[in-house]
Amino acid sequence: MRFTDIFIRRPVLAIVISLVILVAGVQAMRTLNVRQYPKLESATVTVRTPYIGASADLVRGFITTPLERAIAAADGIDYIESQSVQGLSTINVRLKLNFDGAKALSDISARVNQVRADLPPEAEIPAISIEPSDAQVAAMYLSFSSTILEENQVTDYLIRVVQPRLSAIEGVQRADILGGRSFALRAWLEPDRMAALGVSPLMVRDALAANNFLSAVGQTKGALVQVNLTAGTDVQTVEGFRKLVIRHEGDTLVRLEDIAEVVLGAESYDADVRMSGDQAVFMGIWVLPNANSLDVIRAVRTEVENLRAALPTGMEAMIAFDSTSYIENAVDEVVTTLLETVLIVVVVIFMFLGSLRTVVVPVVAIPVSLVGAVFLMQVLGFTLNLLTLLAVVLAVGLVVDDAIVVV
Repeated sequence: MRFTDIFIRRPVLAIVISLVILVAGVQAMRTLNVRQYPKLESATVTVRTPYIGASADLVRGFITTPLERAIAAADGIDYIESQSVQGLSTINVRLKLNFDGAKALSDISARVNQVRADLPPEAEIPAISIEPSDAQVAAMYLSFSSTILEENQVTDYLIRVVQPRLSAIEGVQRADILGGRSFALRAWLEPDRMAALGVSPLMVRDALAANNFLSAVGQTKGALVQVNLTAGTDVQTVEGFRKLVIRHEGDTLVRLEDIAEVVLGAESYDADVRMSGDQAVFMGIWVLPNANSLDVIRAVRTEVENLRAALPTGMEAMIAFDSTSYIENAVDEVVTTLLETVLIVVVVIFMFLGSLRTVVVPVVAIPVSLVGAVFLMQVLGFTLNLLTLLAVVLAVGLVVDDAIVVV
């Protein structure tokens, strides 16, 4: 007796098992992660070290090179990339496939701390972060532009209103502002005046740090009263910064306005983002690794439509890039192929056998088999991606060919 004879003699058992496979497959389809490519356990550790005012050569020689030598001794490293630019050192450490990212992060952090004493004292503390290697490009990029507001004002609106709402969507890892220009006080130093008055950039930085800081002075208590103390140690106006004393010698005072043009500008002018030739501010939407990117981006689109209704006058929001469009098109093509396959099988069987009863068997068996295959994909830890969908199409093609030959 063959194994399949059991289901022929017991049709109720066959129906129950088919229903169980169908329910398990539907559940897997609802929860299975949808990605463009298979998930790989590979990560990149990034070490960023600001060195304000230093040239690219100084950054490379005194920041990047010592850190690279120390990091290279860590375990699990595939290769290291570094970039030294004006005032910033960036080191990207690509880990080996399936290497423990937490262990590598701890090892690299320890080795960076070992050489911190060898770095210039003016350099800031290295910032170390880890990200999946496939997270170099966001799942979606949004463009915000305005014909009335300045880039500073657009960025401020995104920080206060748009970014919190998009970050709160389930499945969104983070929503980053790209090319934004946050409000900041800019002191454009004039070298000629500084040389004439004997002022160096280091003196300007020290004076700003000494005269503009936040302090918590606490409170004082009496027998019957309690007074919270506040100290006005920070400067809150542009005019206040202009009047800051940078250097004094006898009765002579050198103020910041004497050696620099002090204006309310942007924190950084390094990036310039444009959409269709117009100045814009981008926002990148990153999806959690275990989230369904199609559902998450669909929720982001809905939230963007809600945000458009409340945008300030003259501001426009557009979807600049959506990586899920390609995935959706691929899924649609697979569904179309499956429907065409089922139709071909039904037509061929009916043409050769001329019986509707025999047609019922493949009509029921094909969907159950495909849905059951999705459940097995979930059990084996696979995801719905272009490669697994291609495998389904090839498998269906083989089944159809065999069915036609048998018929």
